[in-house]
This record gives sequence, structure tokens and C-alpha cells, in this order.
Amino acid sequence: MLTSTLSRRAAFAALTVPAATALTSTARAAPLPDGALRDVCFLTPQSIEGPYYLDPKLVRAQIAEGRTGVPLRVDLRVIDGATCAPSIGARVDLWHADAQGIYSGYEGQGDKQDLSTVGQKFLRGTQFTDGKGAASFQTIYPGWYAGRAVHIHFTVRTNPAGSSAHEFTSQIYFDDAMNQKVLAQAPYNAKGPLTTKNEQDGIFKENGKDLILAVQPAEGGYKGTFDIALQTT
Repeated sequence: MLTSTLSRRAAFAALTVPAATALTSTARAAPLPDGALRDVCFLTPQSIEGPYYLDPKLVRAQIAEGRTGVPLRVDLRVIDGATCAPSIGARVDLWHADAQGIYSGYEGQGDKQDLSTVGQKFLRGTQFTDGKGAASFQTIYPGWYAGRAVHIHFTVRTNPAGSSAHEFTSQIYFDDAMNQKVLAQAPYNAKGPLTTKNEQDGIFKENGKDLILAVQPAEGGYKGTFDIALQTT
């Protein structure tokens, strides 16, 4: 069952959402230390929203809701693509599949057409960026489903309470070797080997190399910081 971007945006009818600007350079700068600003920013590429968005109306950093998997902390930093200054008070929505490739809130997913997670809200949440443009989520490493590489979805709305908000949607990926390392562990390995690596994913091929989250060991799992540079004017 698909939820179109158009119907989903009807829930935000008060927002005026101009089209976001696509990537202007194939280069992607590595994250900077907390609080540091760049002299030059590379705009983050857009990607499709996908069929499994819903707004759980939950402002929270802890989004696993008991779903088991390798712990993952995702630190997103939203910055102005023109000035590299932090974007303060932006709304950030993040959502992804569980260790078995299942999303909350939907029925009939992929090869599990008899499965329903309607009414559930696991692995979804909203945060608002702080004075450094940062929004953090405590979650688990996502699983996979047929036809897609391992990924996380996010949407950013700058000035979300204003009359001229800007909306930007994209996806985050992981290094193939990291995916193989994590997916070999329980509970991920119950699903079997990953069938779609990054370069085999048609959506990744568009701009995925600029959307890879570099992670490092932390807190019994992993953590990573991803800068989202937007052109909002």
C-alpha cells in the first residue's frame, strides 16, 4: 500500500514548500567536530520519500520501541547551504525498517503480504534542531528488504511553524562492508544474506555515494554524524 507524497503533504497544508535544490558538486565533505562551521558547503542530494512515510506525531530521540538490533546513534546536523550556519528549530523526521526489513504502520510489505504493523510506530520519530543545528536519534541499525540496499529515510522542514517553510527529503546509506558485518549478526541473519548491495540499488545509483553515513563503534553499537546542507532560498 503506497502513500503518495502529494497525499502526505495534505497533512501539512499550512506549509508552503518550494522545490529544494539538488546536489551541485559530487564532492562530499567529512563531518566536522561539534560546533564547527565550514567555509564551503556542498548541498545534500535529494532522494525519493518512498512508500512507508507516516507522521507518528512523536517528538522523541529514542525510536526503537523495543525492536531488537545493533544500537545505532544518528546525529544529523542541518546547515544553510549558502552560509554553512546551523539551521535552528528545523523539524527532522526519521524512519526506517527493522532488522527484518519491516516498517511500522503498514500492511502487506514486500514478501510479507499477510503481515500488518498498522497502529505501530516503531523506528519513527521527530526532533527539532538545537542551537548547533543538531538532532540526534537513538535507534537500531536498519535491516533490508528485497530490491533495496540498507537505508534510512529523513525529511527536514526548516521554519516549520512559518508561512514559507522549506521541505527536503532524502535517504542515508551505509558502506557495503559495514552492512555485511552487521547483517551477519542476530537478529539480522535470520533473514538470510543481503540481496541488494549499494551499487545494485537503482535509487542509490542516483546520488547515494554522497549519502553514506560513516559510522564508528560506540555504546555497544555504532554512531555516525551526517551533515545536511540545504539551499532554502
